[in-house]
Amino acid sequence: MTDRPTVDLTDPVALRAYAHPLRMSLVGLLRREGPLTATQAADRLGESVPNCSFHLRQLAKYGLVERAEGADAREKPWRATALSTRWGRESDDAETRAAVDQLDGVLIHRLYERALRWLARRDADLPQWRAVTGPGDDLAYLTAEELGELSRRIDDLFDAYRDRRTDPSQRPPGARPVHLGYYVTTIDQP
Repeated sequence: MTDRPTVDLTDPVALRAYAHPLRMSLVGLLRREGPLTATQAADRLGESVPNCSFHLRQLAKYGLVERAEGADAREKPWRATALSTRWGRESDDAETRAAVDQLDGVLIHRLYERALRWLARRDADLPQWRAVTGPGDDLAYLTAEELGELSRRIDDLFDAYRDRRTDPSQRPPGARPVHLGYYVTTIDQP
């Protein structure tokens, strides 16, 4: 992993390229597990090697993954270029806004599917984990500036735990991978 914490996508072509479920899974896998070959990634994701290889090359075109040092000349692993991906939702360009909407739609669908998979296995989890996981929602009357500040504060809180993603020695006993997924919507029309 490079030292970049975040890669910013602003180009509509790059946004659409990332808005592919397998590509998002590949980037997430490389962020969680570190450098992997296309064969290793395919095995973990239940995909074909040629399919993973193709999508990794596509991701490299947009700066989301890159080649990593291999154990030998034959091994050709890939690594994520950053710990997270951000994309601008404030563009005035209609093509960019459409690409952002497409990417947001894929992400919301993935969050929904992940939540359903978690729900199907929740009953088998330990009581202390069941007590602190699950959905929630809230309502507040905020200005756009206040909402931006709230989002930054949530990111800042989560920052305290991000080193654990790439450095297993930072993880305390009993730590598990936890996904924090949220999206913010308004209720009324502007």
